[in-house]
Amino acid sequence: MERSPGEGPSPSPMDQPSAPSDPTDQPPAAHAKLDPGSGGQPAGPGAAGEALAVLTSFGRRLLVLIPVYLAGAVGLSVGFVLFGLALYLGWRRVRDEKERSLRAARQLLDDEEQLTKLLAETVAPAVRGSNPHLQTFTFTRVELGEKPLRIIGVKVHPGQRKEQILLDLNISYVGDVQIDVEVKKYFCKAGVKGMQLHGVLRVILEPLIGDLPIVGAVSMFFIRRPTLDINWTGMTNLLDIPGLSSLSDTMIMDSIAAFLVLPNRLLVPLVPDLQDVAQLRSPLPRGIIRIHLLAARGLSSKDKYVKGLIEGKSDPYALVRLGTQTFCSRVIDEELNPQWGETYEVMVHEVPGQEIEVEVFDKDPDKDDFLGRMKLDVGKVLQAGVLDDWFPLQGGQGQVHLRLEWLSLLSDAEKLEQVLQWNRGVSSRPEPPSAAILVVYLDRAQDLPLKKGNKEPNPMVQLSIQDVTQESKAVYSTNCPVWEEAFRFFLQDPQSQELDVQVKDDSRALTLGALTLPLARLLTAPELTLDQWFQLSSSGPNSRLYIKLVMRILYLDSSEICFPTVPGSPGAWDVDSESPQRGSSVDAPPRPCHTTPDSQFGTEHVLRIHVLEAQDLIAKDRFLGGLVKGKSDPYVKLKLAGRSFRSHVVREDLNPRWNEVFEVIVTSVPGQELEVEVFDKDLDKDDFLGRCKVSLTTVLNSGFLDEWLTLEDVPSGRLHLRLERLTPRPTAAELEEVLQVNSLIQTQKSAELAAALLSVYMERAEDLPLRKGTKPPNPYATLTVGDTSHKTKTVSQTSAPVWDESASFLIRKPHIESLELQVRGEGTGLLGSLSLPLSELLVADQLCLDRWFTLSSGQGQVLLRAQLGILVSQHSGVEAHSHSYSHSSSSLSEEPELWGGPPHITSSAPELRQRLTHVDSPLEAPAGPLGQVKLTVWYYSEERKLVSIVHGCRALRQNGRDPPDPYVSLLLLPDKNRGTKRKTSQKKRTLSPEFNERFEWELPLDEALRRKLDVSVKSNSSFMSRERELLGKVQLDLAETDLSQGVARWYDLMDDKDKGSS
Repeated sequence: MERSPGEGPSPSPMDQPSAPSDPTDQPPAAHAKLDPGSGGQPAGPGAAGEALAVLTSFGRRLLVLIPVYLAGAVGLSVGFVLFGLALYLGWRRVRDEKERSLRAARQLLDDEEQLTKLLAETVAPAVRGSNPHLQTFTFTRVELGEKPLRIIGVKVHPGQRKEQILLDLNISYVGDVQIDVEVKKYFCKAGVKGMQLHGVLRVILEPLIGDLPIVGAVSMFFIRRPTLDINWTGMTNLLDIPGLSSLSDTMIMDSIAAFLVLPNRLLVPLVPDLQDVAQLRSPLPRGIIRIHLLAARGLSSKDKYVKGLIEGKSDPYALVRLGTQTFCSRVIDEELNPQWGETYEVMVHEVPGQEIEVEVFDKDPDKDDFLGRMKLDVGKVLQAGVLDDWFPLQGGQGQVHLRLEWLSLLSDAEKLEQVLQWNRGVSSRPEPPSAAILVVYLDRAQDLPLKKGNKEPNPMVQLSIQDVTQESKAVYSTNCPVWEEAFRFFLQDPQSQELDVQVKDDSRALTLGALTLPLARLLTAPELTLDQWFQLSSSGPNSRLYIKLVMRILYLDSSEICFPTVPGSPGAWDVDSESPQRGSSVDAPPRPCHTTPDSQFGTEHVLRIHVLEAQDLIAKDRFLGGLVKGKSDPYVKLKLAGRSFRSHVVREDLNPRWNEVFEVIVTSVPGQELEVEVFDKDLDKDDFLGRCKVSLTTVLNSGFLDEWLTLEDVPSGRLHLRLERLTPRPTAAELEEVLQVNSLIQTQKSAELAAALLSVYMERAEDLPLRKGTKPPNPYATLTVGDTSHKTKTVSQTSAPVWDESASFLIRKPHIESLELQVRGEGTGLLGSLSLPLSELLVADQLCLDRWFTLSSGQGQVLLRAQLGILVSQHSGVEAHSHSYSHSSSSLSEEPELWGGPPHITSSAPELRQRLTHVDSPLEAPAGPLGQVKLTVWYYSEERKLVSIVHGCRALRQNGRDPPDPYVSLLLLPDKNRGTKRKTSQKKRTLSPEFNERFEWELPLDEALRRKLDVSVKSNSSFMSRERELLGKVQLDLAETDLSQGVARWYDLMDDKDKGSS
């Protein structure tokens, strides 16, 4: 495809179908440009000219033989001929070298002239146009100097792979460059006279190919930040002042680091159509180092008082750096032996080469005092796995205590649960430990929508995961942009986090498309990688984005690390005491029949946190440089018992309504607090909108708290929270009521509410299979319910381990969930497993099983206690009147009893059981001729919504030979538009379908009372027909329905003429 000389580079091959290159496709200007270089000679001589050229060439070759002929005619020996030939070749070589030197000098002069021309014709006009005060700006002198860049050392490393070559070039540039500028209007002169740059430049030659030029691409980058020294002149000589000198050099070095210091690198492709350019430019890290900055000791005292007469201490803080990744610890006031206890995670790209650098400073009001520095090559951490030591500080006194852990990158999710369980037991600040990393290769987009006036957009991309947002560069004037950039994120929990992608115009005001991708999709993808096109929402019909996502699990592989355990497990590491000699009835202790948990087992509660709304929040958004005041995009963060939760973001609202419910397992340990913080969601750093705290003891003692809490540390704002303590009850009598109430109060933005709490005490195991037939294993156990797992400690070399550990799980569907137990050995794999359906606990005495269980492998048993407690809410705001399961009279007459406490019966319990017995009795009236539909209709005042739950149908009429394929259609009359229409899924060939689907309509209560709910049960008449067969319908007058109770009832279906009733 032709393009004019003024156009930019042509699109890459992925933008359009590739075509074979052809010189004739070049524009005419390209051919015309080559003619002057050939001397302006006419092209295409005739046949006579070609013959003359051949004869001339042949004659020249004959002339070379004339000196040989003359030497032979005169009678000279061959030595004279060879001597003359050597003189001629030497003269020719000297002449060629001089010509090459002259050409290089001319090229250098041309380059300097080109640079001078660039500065004079491009840079200077741009500077003059940027500010009216710089209209007389000009370059008065531009000299690049005579001193070249020198390479003072080269080191070759064995490559990580056979397809690459690694070179380290120790470069040094001490240049005599001189550039002077002048603003004549203000008689201001400034410039640079001389600069120095020293550093180690790594060059990677990859991939190696089997054809010229042998190397496919060259990557260059500085492993560490190079040192820079600039000598300023004129007005800029002020930058040589000690304070400003370091500041100016640091700013320039930051610019260089953003381009050429790891993880940034310069890639120069040497062959066309090079594959995986993005991965060569931004490869996956070699690994992750988790840096625990623990403490320091013996630091020097820098603070002085009374002009140095009184010696104080220091206010130390530390800077931790690896490449461009820099972290700053908090300041410890007046302490020479500070305790930081902070954790940072850094990505390692090159081993060997990169270094961990820690600098300690004394915080002062003017300039911070230097206390010392230490450096460590990351290769030592890779070799050790875990490195925990005191390191001496160079340039000062004292030592710093670091614990360094090398985290390998795994390409499968097999060990993810193990990593998550370990991270839950790790105390880390300022951020929780990461379980994985995500690398996003942003390639290109296609067919983005145009701006107003059919103008091409300037697209850029914002990628966000929770509070971290990164932006791509902007590609100007195109709706098919190519970015080829990479972005890296740390992930705390890949199972629940999402990647949010926003394609916007560079003004950030116009959204061109969006994409939300749950990261759980990667966990089931091959090698945790997705490489494909993604359709954009809120965009054009054909707008799509091509990205590659690569996830890697962070795994600490060290035999020195064991998982956190419950304290107080006597004898767990005493192999002899737990493995008595078989056949010795005197020494062997009797085998216990039941577990012996401590008194704290089973005393947990569940705290249900209902985040309702907020009022009078402060506005943090500003536009047009702060001239226009906006609102805020608030969300809530909750922290309690080592768990953290976060609500969704409400856009542009100072009085937001979240209406989200969170649940957490808590104990009665005094001093615990629920920490609540409100933030404004921003692109870079979220703004603080206030905080408040609630004592957990207050909630546990009262059982319920519904208050407006004033937000602290801000001028205004308050938050509405509803907190309820749920105490597990060891009876299944109210389980169905709990399930129905949970379905009624369930909000769309919250997870499914828990109906029960499962507590498991894992005491011991016996007769586990031996390793390799003779050696005892190193066993541990994993307990799993749904997506939640708990891993016990590992007991060394025993077939009868004692764990003495407990775990608790939130149960949402006790009828169908199960407890999965696996006993494994370190390095030996699975030793046995057990699956315990929770339905067995529902029929057990006190909902508890305490005994020995045989493992599925047939060899080995485990002793555990599993007890279930039903979570009954006393402040849900609704009253359940029926459920879908019938109970016997004996089960309905049971009284609920708390574990370790007196019986507790609500006043409505007898009435509730009476209604349940009456409504769901098997002796109730038979269904009508067309069947019945079971509905729950109520008004949820918290969300201002009308809610209907379609439970199912029964005894539907069969008109043909085959049973129908029923579904239920709901319509709010008198409106018959699609806005009020709802429809369930379709069930195949059944007369008694079960749906259990929930539908909502947002409307005020007074308007709901003026509506009628039209419920129709329909079936597809045939596969090829769009017609629907009406099986029956019922119409509910909502004004005559009690919408405050949430009653589940069967309604008789009638034909279209006669609307049925219950």
